[in-house]
Order: sequence, then structure tokens, then C-alpha cells
Amino acid sequence: MAVDIKQLLLIAVVAVLYTKASTQPMSLPNCPSNCGSVTIPYPFGTTKDCSLDNTFLINCNQTSHVPFLPENINISVLDISLDGELRVAWPIASDCYTEEGEFANQTTQSINMTYFHVSPTRNKLIAVGCDTVGVLVGADSGGNNYVGGCVAYCNRLNDTTDNQSCSGIGCCDISIPQGHMLTEVGYASSGIFNNHSLVHDFNPCGYAFLVENGNYSFSRTDLKLKKKEFSVLLDWAVGKQTCQQAKKNLSNYACKADKSTCHDAETDKSGGYLCRCLHGYGGNPYLHHDGCEDIDECMETNDCVEGATCTNLLGSYNCSCPPGYEGDGKNIGTKCSKKLSNKQRKDIILIIALSVSLSLVALLVGSFYAYFALKKRKLIKLKEQFFQQNGGLLLQQQIGRHGGSTETAKVFTLEELKEATNNFDEGKILGQGGQGTVYKGVLHDKRIVAIKKSKINDPNQIEPFINEVVILSQINHRNVVKLFGCCLETEVPLLVYEFIPNGTVHEHLHDQNQSIKLTWKTRLRIAKETAGVLSYLHSAAATPIIHRDVKSTNILLDRNLIAKVSDFGASRIVPLDHSQINTLVQGTLGYLDPEYFHTSQLTEKSDVYSFGVVLAELLTGKMALSFDRPEVERNLASYFGSSVKEGRLLPILDQNIDEANIEQLKEVAHIAERCLRLKGEDRPTMKEVAMELEGILVIEEHRWGSDTLFLEETENLLKTEQSVKNVENGISGSSINSSDSYSLKQILVSIGGR
Repeated sequence: MAVDIKQLLLIAVVAVLYTKASTQPMSLPNCPSNCGSVTIPYPFGTTKDCSLDNTFLINCNQTSHVPFLPENINISVLDISLDGELRVAWPIASDCYTEEGEFANQTTQSINMTYFHVSPTRNKLIAVGCDTVGVLVGADSGGNNYVGGCVAYCNRLNDTTDNQSCSGIGCCDISIPQGHMLTEVGYASSGIFNNHSLVHDFNPCGYAFLVENGNYSFSRTDLKLKKKEFSVLLDWAVGKQTCQQAKKNLSNYACKADKSTCHDAETDKSGGYLCRCLHGYGGNPYLHHDGCEDIDECMETNDCVEGATCTNLLGSYNCSCPPGYEGDGKNIGTKCSKKLSNKQRKDIILIIALSVSLSLVALLVGSFYAYFALKKRKLIKLKEQFFQQNGGLLLQQQIGRHGGSTETAKVFTLEELKEATNNFDEGKILGQGGQGTVYKGVLHDKRIVAIKKSKINDPNQIEPFINEVVILSQINHRNVVKLFGCCLETEVPLLVYEFIPNGTVHEHLHDQNQSIKLTWKTRLRIAKETAGVLSYLHSAAATPIIHRDVKSTNILLDRNLIAKVSDFGASRIVPLDHSQINTLVQGTLGYLDPEYFHTSQLTEKSDVYSFGVVLAELLTGKMALSFDRPEVERNLASYFGSSVKEGRLLPILDQNIDEANIEQLKEVAHIAERCLRLKGEDRPTMKEVAMELEGILVIEEHRWGSDTLFLEETENLLKTEQSVKNVENGISGSSINSSDSYSLKQILVSIGGR
């Protein structure tokens, strides 16, 4: 009977402790602990007396019983965590268009956060749509601005699938960089290409919204998004002081519970701290004295193994085996087993020792045999393995199929290229791109070269690497970067090109730190040389070639600023009996042919469009695509075309263009406008463009030559006395040329707006 009484007392004590833990208060006495279904733990409260201060005051709608943030009545609270996180519901932003692409309506979101900050690690911006750019604008507590965005696009509803990643087809996302604790957040959605006119039947609107990581999965039905808001995580902390600073004033110190501790908040650089219960204790560390109470680990999940007895302690617990049993009661995977006799222990130890010894001997013998056999086999097949791994067989097949020749290309050894680049030192890196890293090197014969190390560890990069070798093996043109050779005996393949020292056209046009400014004559010559290369690829090569990625970053300049077209990794050889080929759309936004983008049918006119964008860059000095410009000017191709058609050419020309003839500028601008027409059939061929630019350049060089001849004649005349007298007596030749020079200067001033 005594045993039964003890058991009943133990059950009663456990029940009291469990009831106390389950009813442990989270708010101050006589204060509401809930608003609807949301728990409001102290330091938060629904009234001034129930919260630590106004920072943590939650507005509880008495009609709907929905909690809202005090600083924004439109932001409802979903959950409050004492770990420093606040989950809220944020509305979406959208923009909608008519079937004709006319703007219908737009909803943007702009929210100021005084007390709490958007978590940069737990949220992201998502844009949904088939013709949509989502833009996020924010400002942190230091007044620094942050702008980010992404583009979502698709041609057909079937291009999208449910539960797909937001990689750009119908849906895209961007993360908020760490270090940007946003106190002011704005986000919006905007049409970027055709204002949804081509996809209006299934996607009339674009959407942008902030959402907690993992709380959104794309679905086709979201192209007509019905949901109005998504959950977002905010960071919160007490005050602006660190724990050390806050403890100096105990009256305002928030960690009131006896078993609590203080931790500096890691949310941002503005300070603040959080309170936590000590290990083994649970509850609300912000409540006075008994806010943190002992957790009975024996009633919850613990690591006591089977057969062990769990004993709860203050802030901890203990696991022990019953009498007559042995084993570490806390080690997971062991059990409490009966104690063995000394003889049994010795027999078990002997058996284990013999088994381990025999196993080790067998393992060592087998390992040595396998090592030497594999090493011998590996040495025989190593070069063959790397050759096949790097696409050597595919390279041979492709060159043979297209009739190319690599007789002039050298196969370099790895040691040669290591020596040339100082073992691929980081200081030798010239640039990095989507298809590999380019190093500067010096060969034994003192030739300076550029060595491209492709990302062949990505299987998707093998075909572009082989494609570039095949293309360049068939091209022999003074304005194409020359391929010296390759190396296939490494883990990643290497291509060796001639070194082009003066960077890219893009750098000279858009990098303000460039010391060399391109004159109009140089720009015109670069355009002519680039057009000549594309004309050669389309019309004069053994088999027509479409470059497919013509842009100013792929046009290099040598010591004499001669253009060298590069990067043939995306190029395609066109069979002689085809005028177009179907491919996956590939290219660079801003330069990409819209007809190719919508139809996936690649033609020579796709290069014509891209060249037109480069020509517009040379004329205006503006980048092909920039979100820093007004919406109507973001896409240079469309803005330039409309400006030329409406007779507004002069205001958009580059102010750095000098010594240009206005009629000549108009002729070149007209060529660019024709290249940028939406339908490929309305564009000229590259051969026609090259011939027209050649004619304009001939006139330009003739004009420059005439000026030089005139100066030489003037110098000869000035050597004679009679010439001096003639000039002093007012001979008109000199004054006429001065007047012409002045008129030209006036024209340049009006073009540049200076």
C-alpha cells in the first residue's frame, strides 16, 4: 500500500508541474494575451500599460480581432516570436494592360518601418508575369539606398509549369543582400517588352511582392494572381543599446526573469538586444522573476536510451541505468544491458582483437595490390580520359563535318601554359564571363596571348567550347580575334588567342575612367570593320555563320584601335540549304532580336538587329539597356528608332562626338534605324550595311585628307614673303576656311547640347 501512495504522489507532482508549464503566462497580469488567434507576448501588448513601450504596442481591431502594426494600420500581424522575429502580411504590387498594350492600372507599395526592419536573410522579392520586371527600392537606417530587380518572361502559357523555380520563365526572384537592413521599402511591377499585349489572353498583369523564404511556390494560375498579400519576416529588438550598456540602468533593463540572459541583437548595426531563458528553462524572459521556469526534459524529447531512467533536474536532467545493468545511459544507440563476468569480457575482447587484426591485414594487402594495378592503368589512360572528357572526339567530328582545318592551330601542353601564366596566377586574370576565365600570358616566342579556361566541369559548357573551336577554325579575317591553339590534357580545356590590349568598345563608350575617348572617325571605322566581319560570316565564309551574340563587350580594340570581334561560343553554322534554324533563344537583353526571341527562329537578320544596337551605342554613347533611365528610354533600340523617325536625332547624340558632319551622322543613324526594324524582312543584309558604311567612311577619310593637304599647302605658302603679304592684304582663302571651321564647331555644339 505504501508503494501505491508514493506512485500516486509522484503522478500528482508531475501533473502539477505539467499544468503549471502549460498555463505559464506570456503577458503581464490582467493584460490580453491574444488578439484573435495571434498570441501577443510581452514586451508586446495591445495597450500602453501592457507593452514595454510604444515600440511594441499592437493595434487590435475590436471588430475583426486582427492585430496590426502600430506604425502602419495596413500591415496585419500573423505571428510574434520571442526570438526576435515578427511575421506580418504584406500586400502585392501589380500593373495591368489592355489587349493593345495600353496602360490600364498600377498598384505600387511603399512602406516605412520605424521600429522593425525587413529581414535581409529570410525574405526575397518575387516577380510573376510573362512580360514583367519586378523592382525593389529600399533605404536603410543610415540613409543608404538599395535598388534591385529581376525580369520574368514567357511566350506561351505552356512555357510554365507548376512548382518550377523562379529562374525567369514566368517567375523570377532576387534576394536582399545582407548588410541592407531596410527601414523604407518600395516595390513595383512594370511591363518591359510589349506591355503584355502578346500574352494578354492568359497574363494581362504583372505582379511583384516580398515574401518569406519558402512560403511561395509558383503555379500557372498565378499568372492571374488572386492572392492579395504574402507573409514577410521582420526583425525586432529592444532599444538601441547593447546588453552591456542596458545593464547599467536596471530600471529600464528588459530581461526581468530570474533565469534569463541577454544577447546582443544581430539584426543590424543600430544596436538593440534580446532576452532568452537559460538552457533548460522556458517561458517569457521579459516577465518579472518567474518568467523562465524549469523544463521537464523527461516529459519531452530527450536522449536517454532504451532501458535508462530519466531524472529531471533544475535546468537539466540525468539518464541512468537501473541496478545490475551497465552502459552510458546518455549515448544514443547504446542500451542498458546486464553486466558481464570478467571471463566473458576477456573472451569478447580477444575475438574482437583477432577479427580486427585479420581484417586490417587483408585490407592492407588488397589495398596495395589495387593501388599499383590502378596506378598503372591510370597512367596509360590519363591523356585519353582528359581528351574525351573535354570533348576531343566531338571536336574531331565537328571539324570533319564542317570541312574545317586546324593545321595552323597548335596543341599546347599544360606546362607551356602554366609557365606562360605563372601557374594561372589570379593577377593574370583579364576577365571572367559565363563561359570561363581569361588569363594573360607570354609564350616562349615572346608572343602575348589571352588564355581562356572554360567551365567544362559544367556539362552544359562542353558544346559552347567545341562550338567556338569549330567556328574559329573556319574563320580567317583580320578583324576576328585569332585562335592560336588549344590544350585538352587538363581537367578543363584551354583556348589560346591573340592578346588584344585596348579592352572593349563597351568600356571606351561607358566607362568614365577610360582615358581614350573614341572620335567620330574611329567610331565609324569600328562600325565598318564590325559590319565587314558579320558580312564575311554571313556571305563569304565557306559555310554561313551566325554570331548570335553581337554586342559592344564582344568587340575588342587592338593597339591601333582596330576592331576585333570575339566570343563565338554561342555562334551557329547554317547549313547551305537553310535560311533559318530553330534554336533555344540565347543572347543578351538589349541586343536580342525581338523576332528571334518570339519565334526561336535564328536568321542572319538576328545579327543585323544586334549590330543596329551597337551602331546606336556608337552614335548616342548610351548603354543598350539601363533601368537608371526613364521608362521610355530604358531600351535603347526602341528609343533610338522612335527618335530617328520623329526627327529627334540631334538631342540624343553623344556629346563626345567631335568633328562630325551632321548629314553623315544622319546617314549612319538611318542605317541603324533600318537595322532595328522589328521584322527581319524589313532589315538590310550585313553585306548592304557594310557597303554603305564603307562608302561613308571613304567620304570621311577624303574630307580628313583634304584638310591635311590644305594645311600642308598653307605651311608652304607661309614660307614665302609674297604669301605673307597676300595674307596681310586680306586674301580670302584663309578666312573662308576659318569660317567653315567655326560653322562646324557651331554644329557640334548644337549636337552635344554644350
